[in-house]
Amino acid sequence: MNTSLVRKGVVVLAVAGLLGTTVTTAEAGPPRNGALQEKLDALVGQFPAALATVSRGGRTESLVAGSARLGSRVPVPADGRVRAGSNTKTFTAVVVLQLVAEGKVELDAPIERYLPGLVPGGSAITVRQLLQHTSGLPNYTEYLGVDDIAKLQHRYFEPHELLALALAHPAKFAPGTKWEYSNTNYVLAGLLIERVTGRPVAEQITDRVIRKAGLRNTYWPQAGDQAIRGPHPQGYARSGDEVIDVTELDPSWGWAAGQLISSPGDLARFSRALLDGKLLPAAQLAEMRKTVDAPLLPGWRYGLGLFRVPLSCGGVYWGHGGDIPGFETRGGATDDGRSVGLAVTALPGTYGDPEQGAQAVVSAVDTAFCR
Repeated sequence: MNTSLVRKGVVVLAVAGLLGTTVTTAEAGPPRNGALQEKLDALVGQFPAALATVSRGGRTESLVAGSARLGSRVPVPADGRVRAGSNTKTFTAVVVLQLVAEGKVELDAPIERYLPGLVPGGSAITVRQLLQHTSGLPNYTEYLGVDDIAKLQHRYFEPHELLALALAHPAKFAPGTKWEYSNTNYVLAGLLIERVTGRPVAEQITDRVIRKAGLRNTYWPQAGDQAIRGPHPQGYARSGDEVIDVTELDPSWGWAAGQLISSPGDLARFSRALLDGKLLPAAQLAEMRKTVDAPLLPGWRYGLGLFRVPLSCGGVYWGHGGDIPGFETRGGATDDGRSVGLAVTALPGTYGDPEQGAQAVVSAVDTAFCR
């Protein structure tokens, strides 16, 4: 799938002999998510560890499988912190839509109005098209060298460096004529937030979203912060013929498109708070949920920083997901009160077939919602 910050390669390797456990965080009673636990245990064939948090009917459970560290039997922390990757886009989109509600930004105004002279053809690209990935702007991660993660792992980038990488290449298509995922759109959204508010995007996301939603395990790493604070599993990525530990990584190349650290539980809580109207007025939430076809998997559609994903048991969930070296995250929430966050500690393709790995994660999320 192309919902990530990176492009995946194909590698075949096996992971064996790892732990599989269930941790219940509800008040009492045995775990109810046996089917999901089986899915998480099966994921350990392609990922070192898997973590999930499921909420429904007033009950929340956190489940884990695998080992927090390759080559050892280290318990995976329940609801441990992970790099959230492109889930950051939804946080960024929420702040932009809050500014729309405050009358400081117009969704259908050109980005040229807010960032004059910065984007070639910016008078024809609207704020909505940036948030919806219909701008046609090239994706800077295609030119970043992410496939050689060992060289990129500790490199710091300024947002304008990322933008320059993209804008050195021609547009992919005319604005509004097609959907194509591009992290460049959200670098521009972050710059828009900073220009309109006069404050750093990290501060705006923290104050307007993270604190407002009551997220305890979510934070924006500051410049130079390469670690993951608090309990967390290690994350792994392939570099050439080796699998390396990329838990410590400079996430600045993700910026407003992918810099956040969170946990499966916090990602589920964020989605729940969003759908429950705690972060946006009804009018802006409705705009966020206006979708176009996103041809990644059958039935998938994209709104403003938000995927609409069909469920095998009927209905849909709303969420995002993120891929960044070391971690893949998926999940979201339904209108009837269910919410799910799931993470694995490598990208699909690190330890097996990338398509099979990606499908296995999607299937596990579907099971979390439907069983």
